[in-house]
Amino acid sequence: MANSTESLEDIHNGHGKIPIPPPSDITKPAHGTDDDLETALGERSVAADRLARKLSARQVQMIAIGGTIGTGLFLGTGKSLATGGPASMLIGYAIVGAIVFITMLSLGEMAAFVPIAGSFCTFASRFVDDAFGFALTWNYWFNDAVSMASDLVALQLVLQYWDSKLPGWGLALIVWVVLILANIVTVRIYGELEYWLSLLKVITIIIFIILGIVVNCGGNKDHHYIGGHNWFIGDAPFVGGIGGFASVFVTAAFAYGGTESIAITAGETKDPARTMPKVVRNVFWRILLFYLLSVLILGLNVPYNTPNLNSKDARTSPFTLVFQMAGSTAAGSFINAVILTSVLSAGNHALFAGTRLLYTLAVERHAPPLFSNLNRNQVPWIAVLATSVISILCFGASFIGAGQLWTWLQNIVGVSNQLSWIAIGIASLRFRAGIKTQNKEHLLPFKNWTYPWGPWFSVILNSFLVLVQGWSSFSPSFSVVTFFSLYIELPIMLVMYLGWKALTRSKTVSTHDMDLETDTYPVDRLEIQGDTRTWKEKAYNAWRWIL
Repeated sequence: MANSTESLEDIHNGHGKIPIPPPSDITKPAHGTDDDLETALGERSVAADRLARKLSARQVQMIAIGGTIGTGLFLGTGKSLATGGPASMLIGYAIVGAIVFITMLSLGEMAAFVPIAGSFCTFASRFVDDAFGFALTWNYWFNDAVSMASDLVALQLVLQYWDSKLPGWGLALIVWVVLILANIVTVRIYGELEYWLSLLKVITIIIFIILGIVVNCGGNKDHHYIGGHNWFIGDAPFVGGIGGFASVFVTAAFAYGGTESIAITAGETKDPARTMPKVVRNVFWRILLFYLLSVLILGLNVPYNTPNLNSKDARTSPFTLVFQMAGSTAAGSFINAVILTSVLSAGNHALFAGTRLLYTLAVERHAPPLFSNLNRNQVPWIAVLATSVISILCFGASFIGAGQLWTWLQNIVGVSNQLSWIAIGIASLRFRAGIKTQNKEHLLPFKNWTYPWGPWFSVILNSFLVLVQGWSSFSPSFSVVTFFSLYIELPIMLVMYLGWKALTRSKTVSTHDMDLETDTYPVDRLEIQGDTRTWKEKAYNAWRWIL
């Protein structure tokens, strides 16, 4: 996409055409003042992104957490525990967590240098092949639309905890409208809503970890020490053999999914060259800590054969069960209410990410230009409506059985996440090769310390997991629907890649021709501002990080 600036000189923003100056016309300030830098940034060539940068570092940090702590953790762990057992669940989540961490380091390096809404999908086009980016972006847009649909289905499952006369589809319809309004008005509303919902989830997880330890040590309604008893009942700790163990990975991929989409917010983040590295380094460690501790406590306290952990028509969150074990019905209702808000948060994040990807597709001429139209608050409102429509259509199939449908959607999204992680690894390898060839390594605001083994590790291990995790669809008997939900993404993405390549005759981008100028964010701000915090401010920030 070396000619992206030329081909996108005018982008419609709802009020006319916005002229985009070529990189050669951009002059950097002679003096390093904030005002001068802001002026330079405002004039910087931005071909793939004309969105408003209104998300603060505070909001982005919480959005990163909100994008991962959702239905995958609160409900998906129940399926993992039931089909794989406590040991398989803990090992599987640890392995996928390590993969995602390495992937985030690779993505953070690219997103800090080229902070645009298309993120890794745009990187795939620029650094690998336009056809590769085309297939990946459409795949991930569909992933986000289906993710939103799975969240709407999850509402029905969570609502079953209470004997409510409100139909599940009615609540889902209300939430669907709320999410559209939150995303279509201004990105600030999205950011604030996501911030407070995510903060509530973080506080709840901390309470759960403390309560889970207390319950395990005897602070439960039966007043007995549980310890590791549930690891040695029946077929535990490894349930279902190799098939049960393999099935955990796609569930874990669904649970961790969304971590990579935090880079999509880079296109609307203030000072992304400083913010994105902080998000990558700090936030994921907290998420990894929350996930592994939560999964360990669940496996210790909840037996894998508990009813409704993985049934066709219902799902009982293991988190709710642990709160119930403390001996309070009100506690169970509280955690279930929090799970409802997590569904709202996850759906909000999925709609935001899907919308920005559809916008990127339109800007890069991979979709009708209609979807690049922005309202007066610089929000791609038509893309919001289109993504939300796909989501509600998916939800309309809930007559299958909410539990069963949610499992199928979870499989589709999980595999799509893994394909995205593979693509990020490939793009990272090509990006660093281009940076080295063009002698721009000194311009990187953030460097991936795992390069080159990290991206290779992610690509190879993810590819292996994608192929073997469908073992459960063959055992004990072959399930056609489960098989298709686990593997349908592979031929679809391949057909889209080959079809676009044949249509446009695109070629692999050479390292010499790789566009490492357009949409880049100047590193001057990092060099000029530096770290001027006092030791007291650093200590306070360290304390906030721990909390």
